[in-house]
Amino acid sequence: MEGDFPAFEARAEEAGDLLILRLPEQVSRSLPSRGMVMGEGKINSLPFVLPLEPDGRGGHWIELKGEHAENVRAGSLVTVSLRLAAVWPEPPLPEDLGEALAQETLLDAWAACTVRARWEWIRWVRSTASAATRAKRVSAACDKLRKGERRPCCFDTSRCTVPQVSASGVLAVPGKKLNLS
Repeated sequence: MEGDFPAFEARAEEAGDLLILRLPEQVSRSLPSRGMVMGEGKINSLPFVLPLEPDGRGGHWIELKGEHAENVRAGSLVTVSLRLAAVWPEPPLPEDLGEALAQETLLDAWAACTVRARWEWIRWVRSTASAATRAKRVSAACDKLRKGERRPCCFDTSRCTVPQVSASGVLAVPGKKLNLS
């Protein structure tokens, strides 16, 4: 099938409180973007459709959770078959952003954005560990949507946007403690 990558094995690792798999370098290099890409396939024979998150170094990673994390510990070898997802799933709308969109009567403007754009908005909003900065981004997102903008501007989509596992947009290196203060 077009877009398939050779199956690979990767070691699960802990990043903060998350269990993750880093994609092999050759797989990340073959993806169409250094930013987030949606992947589908199987992890240990279990089907998935999950974001391939950028690590801020040109690579990508997958968070293992739910059934994909069962019986997997840091250091476990995991088998992955992967292809680009034909359809991106709707991203879960964070509560603070959803409340602001509803209060500002911008849910229609939100729905008018593409699913990929909604993923970008959410990644931009979540990409800070600071509650004050996050609140400013939620407000800015509402303002931009009100003005007809459909994507966050000036946002480096190749950075890791999960603050609990990254610093300055770069996924933590195994064995090194993050300085998130």
